[in-house]
Amino acid sequence: MVRIDLAGKSSVADHLVIASGRSTRQVAALAERVLDALRGAGKKRAAVEGLATGDWVLIDGGDVVVHIFRPEIRARYNLEKMWGASFGDDSVTAPQSA
Repeated sequence: MVRIDLAGKSSVADHLVIASGRSTRQVAALAERVLDALRGAGKKRAAVEGLATGDWVLIDGGDVVVHIFRPEIRARYNLEKMWGASFGDDSVTAPQSA
């Protein structure tokens, strides 16, 4: 999982999170968990795309956008490289575990 800091650099969001699940079922389960967390944080209207297929789920939580991919799809689109190249390598970080 990586977090890309977009604050002050893009009007899309302040943070972009990119993660992977090993299967369509795991991608969908991770997406549901993220949606539950967003709802718990008061973001009742997060937009979601791709949940039914589970290959690539996009969650727009306003100030944070989350992409959850199956590994093959993540490798194909390589969003880390695209966004990292736009803002420099220091914008792309792996979140610290608690």
